[in-house]
Parts: sequence; C-alpha cells; structure tokens
Amino acid sequence: MTSAEQIQTLIDGMLEAVWIVDPLDLRVKAANRAAHDLLGVPGGSLVGRAVIELACTPEDVLFWEDAAAGLADRILSETLVARADGRMVHVERRVSRAKLGPTVSYYVVGMRDRSEQQRVEDELEKLIAELRATLESTADGILAVDLQGTIRGYNERFAQLWELPRRLLTRRDDQGVFAWMRHQVADPQAYLERLELIERSPLLEATDTLVLRNGKIIERQTLPQCSRGRPIGRVYSFRDITERVATESRLQLGAKVFEASLDGIFVCDPQLKLITVNPSFERLTGHPRQELIGQAADQLLQGASGQPLPFDRIRDVLHTEGLWEGELDLRQKGGHAGPCHLSLVRVPDERGRPLHFIGFVRDLSDKHAARRRIEELAYTDGLTGLPNRLLLNERIEFALALARRDQGPLAVLFVDLDRFKQINDSLGHAFGDRVLAEVAGRLKACVREVDTVARLGGDEFVVLVHQADARRAEMLARRILGTMGSPFALDDVTFTVTCSIGIALYPNDGITATDLIKNADAAMFRVKERGRAGFRFYQPQMNVDLLSRMKLDHAMRQGLPRGDFSLHYQPQVDLRTGAVVGAEALLRWRDEELGQVPPGRFIPVAEESGFIVTLGDWVLTQAVGQAARWHRAGRRWVVSINVSALQFQQPDFLERVASALAVSGLPADLLELELTESILVHDVDETLARLKALAKLGVRMAIDDFGTGYSSLGYLKRFPIRKLKIDRSFVNGLPSDESDVGIVRAIVHLARALGLKVIAEGVETQAQRQFLLEAGVDEFQGFLYSPAVPAEAFEASQTPTAEREVSR
Repeated sequence: MTSAEQIQTLIDGMLEAVWIVDPLDLRVKAANRAAHDLLGVPGGSLVGRAVIELACTPEDVLFWEDAAAGLADRILSETLVARADGRMVHVERRVSRAKLGPTVSYYVVGMRDRSEQQRVEDELEKLIAELRATLESTADGILAVDLQGTIRGYNERFAQLWELPRRLLTRRDDQGVFAWMRHQVADPQAYLERLELIERSPLLEATDTLVLRNGKIIERQTLPQCSRGRPIGRVYSFRDITERVATESRLQLGAKVFEASLDGIFVCDPQLKLITVNPSFERLTGHPRQELIGQAADQLLQGASGQPLPFDRIRDVLHTEGLWEGELDLRQKGGHAGPCHLSLVRVPDERGRPLHFIGFVRDLSDKHAARRRIEELAYTDGLTGLPNRLLLNERIEFALALARRDQGPLAVLFVDLDRFKQINDSLGHAFGDRVLAEVAGRLKACVREVDTVARLGGDEFVVLVHQADARRAEMLARRILGTMGSPFALDDVTFTVTCSIGIALYPNDGITATDLIKNADAAMFRVKERGRAGFRFYQPQMNVDLLSRMKLDHAMRQGLPRGDFSLHYQPQVDLRTGAVVGAEALLRWRDEELGQVPPGRFIPVAEESGFIVTLGDWVLTQAVGQAARWHRAGRRWVVSINVSALQFQQPDFLERVASALAVSGLPADLLELELTESILVHDVDETLARLKALAKLGVRMAIDDFGTGYSSLGYLKRFPIRKLKIDRSFVNGLPSDESDVGIVRAIVHLARALGLKVIAEGVETQAQRQFLLEAGVDEFQGFLYSPAVPAEAFEASQTPTAEREVSR
C-alpha cells in the first residue's frame, strides 16, 4: 500500500472532515468521506483542487496566501465553508503542518460542523456597536486623558504652548507633565482647585483662562470624551490669547491703530448698532462709513455658507465670557458675501455693564482660496490633473458604501503602460511626461462622468467604474485598448503605446479599496507575463502563485549561502564507443522546509527575479572547479553548463569565465557553455563579439534545445558554435513518431553540412539509442546510461563494465 493510500485509509476513519494539502502548490492531495459529505460533493472530487478555491472567508484567503509565502503554518478558528448547493456552513477549523519525514510534509485541515451551535449562538447574540468620540477644540494645543488621569496623547502645539522640556518629550512621565504645568501657571493653588472640580464631574464642560509665569494668557476648554454613552476620559484644548487680549487693550488706547489696522474694526453700542468703523471695514463691506453708521451688526453678518446667524448664542457668550469669535460671512455691497473671521469683544463700564462691543474682522477669502488650492494639490496628480491615490481611495470607499447599500457591482481596472521606460530613455522624461498627459486624456475620454480615472504614479493608472459587472468592465477594457492603439503624434514623432489591464470586481475580488487595487494589479501583472497589450480578470490563484514565487525567491537567496544547492552531473556518452566523454552540470536544490524542489519550478522564478545571475555564477565556479579536479586526476571530461540569457548579457560575463578558468587551472577546451537560441538572436553584433571572445579563450559552445526556438542558418554560420543539442521533446517519440524522426535527421544533416557535432538528451531506451546511432548522432545523455548524480557517484559509475553494457 502506498503512502497516499495509507493516508487516505487513516483519514477515512476520522469523524471530522479532513483534507491533506500539499505545501508546495497548495492543492488537496487527499480528503476523507466526512469532508466530501460536509461540502456535499461526490467522493474523490476534492483531490487536485486548489485550496484557495475552497476558501470562503477573507481570513482563510489571507492564511493560504501567508502559507504560500511561508509566513504561517497553523491556524485554529471558526470560519465558513460553502457546500455545493450554495449553503454556507459554520465550522471550527484547524490547520496544522505535519512533517512525515525529513523532506516530506503536508498541511492537515480538520473541520467540525458548528451549524447548530452557531444557530443557537446567533439567536442569543446582539450586535452593539456604538462608537462616539468627540473632540471639539477652538485652540491649538490638545491634551487627552482618561478617567484615571493617565495621559493618552498630546500634540506638538500643546508642548510648545507649555514649553515642555526635552526630558518630558522623550520619555513617558505623566506626573512629570502635570507637575510642569502646575509649576508654569501664575496661581498654582487656584489651578489645582479648578482641576479637582473638573475631575469630580466627568461630564462637565468648561472654559477657563490661565495666566502663565512667562506672561502668556491661555484659554483652556475642557470637554468630556464619551463612548457608548459613558465618559471614558477628557480632552483639554489650549489656545494662546495673549496677542488678542493685548490687541483689545490697544484698541481702547490707540485711535491710530484703529485707523491703520489692516483688519476691519467696528464699534457697536450695547444694542449692537454700529457707531464707528475703520477704513479697512469700509473696504471689506464696500460701503462708505456714513452708510454703515447706525446699522445693526447682525444685518451685515450671516452664518458661514449662508446659514442663519446664531446671534442669541453670541450674546450669551459675550455676557458670560466677554469674547466671542468664529467664522462668518460678511455681506458686501451688491449682495455678495465673503468669508471672514470675527472676534467680538465686550467692553464693560465701571459697573460691569456692556459699554461697547468691538468687532475685529479679518478677510478669509485668500485663505479659503489657498486652502482650496492646497486641497486640490493634495488630492490631484500635478502632471495629469487626475485624482491621485489619496482621492482615489476616498472615491472607492464612497463607491463601496453605495455598492453595499444598493447591493450593486463595481469594477477597478489597473492600467499599466507597456515598455514606457523605452520612451523616457530614448526621448527624455519631459517627452514622457507629455505622453502621460496624453494617455490621461485618452483614458478620461473612455469613461463616464461618474467614473474616476486616477494616476498612482509613473505609468500606472487606475479606473473606478460604478455599477460595472464583468461584461461592462470587459467592454471598457477593450475600449481603452482600442483607444490606446491609435498612434500618438508629438513633435513630428509618431509612435504607439500599448497597455496591460487587470480587472478586479466587487465583491468577489475584494471588499476594500486596498484589496481591489492589489488584486487588479496582480491581474495586470499576469497580462505582462503573457505578452502585454491585453486585459485579464483577477483570479484568487494569482495571489497564491505570486506569493509562492516570492517564497521560492526568498528561500533561494537564503539557501545558496547556507549550502542548500548542489551540482549533479549527467554523463555524456559517445554513441559509437560507449565511452563517457563529458558531463552536463545540473543544478539541484534541497530546501529544509520545501524538500527537494525541481529545477523546472525554481529556475523560472530565479530568471524572473534576476537571481539567476548569482546562481549562474555559482554554477560556473563549482562546475569549473570540479572539472579541474577530474583533470588533475587524469580524467579528461568536458563539463557543460547552461547559461541563461540574463547571465550571458552581463557586461562582465567574459571576465567571470576567464577568472574561473584561471583560478581553477582548467584547460578552456574542457568547459562547454550551452546557450539557448534566444541568446543568439538578441543584439546579434554584441553577441557575436562576445562569442568570438569566448572562442578565443578556447571555451567550447553548444546550442541547447536546438529547434525549439528561433533557428536561423545565418547565426549558425556566423557564430563559433561547435555542437547542437537535440531537445528531449524530439527524442521522446523515437523511433516510431515520423515527425520526430524527420526533425532529428534534418538536424543531423544540417550539423554535418556546417561541420558541427550533435548530442541528444533525454535518451531512455535502447531503441532510441540505436536510431540515434544509425542517424549519425555523435553523443547522447539520459536515463538509459545514468541520471544526473553527485560528483562522487559520477566518478564511481565510470567503470569499463558500465561502458561495455551501454555499448552493447
């Protein structure tokens, strides 16, 4: 009985639902009957399915994404699973990682049906969620404390007003802060008594004026902070009113200041009728002084944005506090109203009764205009005028709220220009900026007024589409691709800019702005991988694949210095004599967590991330060193290594090869570099120069996987190539497949005409070997003779007996 059958037998006897999940590709390897019954699916139908497809909650999706990235290996919580009939089932789920050996491990997923228990709990449970936090401050400095008097936070302005020393700013010392504040006030005893009264009344609202030892006059406003209807602390706000009080005093003393002030100033009688105004007030209102005298102040003022003026509230504050200030609108001649800041001060007589009211009016038109400009700059992209990331997030959040209310769809499209870097590099960044502005205009022309086109930065754009299902999102994507496909013409330069588009749909692909943008980006990245200039909808497996690649890349970068990589050598055998003439060095990786990782899995990831250059350098050094040791032992074997396109294109590749040969002492003709056809057709002149330099060193060169890429007799004739390698895909069908027979014979005839040797890989049967011998192939490698083995095993296997066995 196989281990898989043993596992299946073991879990079939369990009462709870159990899956066994492969940690590498996160697919179900086994599931018991209880698991199939729980999901209402036929027996055996779960095997092979990606576990991400069975995840029904964001928590489970995030866990499996973390598992793919190597960030989590266990979880225990309650969750939901979906049955085949669409019904959601509450379960208690435990995921743990079980190691069955030094290199074998699985995720074990156990689930217990909690539907009935959950139903009872839902009937008893009540949702109580009422959060209320208010912080009303008319001052700049803020101090928040809880009911026990512990400081929860304060801002920088508070520290400036109270001149807190550095020692209190760099460490937590609540009592030190309170002691410093007590020391700073001119009357500490009255200050403490007032604080005690405030602390005894958690719901008290109060405003006090504090005089500090340094001469500052500070207004303190205290407000209770409540949550769920109960006090949880208190917020103190502080404002420096020293200058304002001084200004009020100077107003009573200096008519020149009154006349010369840039702020508008008016003086009222106790009935708030104007008795005098200064020139600035005349300018602000547009009325001459004679028209203003005698008017009621409330006839010239109105609430901000046209709201009714709260004059009764203003009178009450003036009576109790002596000062009121706030933002209002000042009526101007012609019916217009402009924003202003009004400070209204009560001037009492000797008996404390109002003698005059003095108003200070500051025009806020420029300030409001500047604020609008600042907001515009904060929320828009300076180059294209499109909304930026901040405004995009706000609009997506608003759209999500509407979508949740109306239970409607929406779509997010991530648009990335293809090869835009070439425009910047060849025509300059200023030209590239003009292209981006043109792209922004074309994108805006593709959408409705209610939709949003935003620029995230660089050549990345995001389109938010309201009420858009998959069909409408696809139509828009095709419209964008068509619009972008039209030629661009700038400064007599005509060119084409294509784009790649990823699409995420609410709610299936995410319920937050972050998730939708991230998943649309992942779908766009998949378009880039598949050739660009297209669109693709997001699929949950994309994140798992991306995280798996990131996990592999991280593990490789850690594993190389740790010694997890090794080289195995596959013999290359002379077909006629059966003698071993060389060996191909093949990279192997055994990770302590992932076990033995096949090259077909990690090599593409290394090429994508650029780590293939480091790996290739390591392979070059190790293989050349091993070949040199064999050569010193009297075994003249040619060692072949595969060279990636990225490694070959490195500026110092030739120097690295020469250095490896010089350090090891290996004759250059015992090193063979296997190059793919894609390397040879990239920048032909540069490639030819580099190959000639390698040939001058004496290094042999072969074309790997010949016939599977772009084959050209031109480069075969020009380049110093000595050998062609027939790909295993053409060997598998020999000698029965007529197509493979014809291709192999054609390659041999071509090689003979050009004076090249031919080697075949993947030879596994005597029939294949015999055909290749008769076809004129020079050498072969494959399981028929030996798989790739460590260097020690390679040496031990090269005996006369072994050679005679293969030659028969």
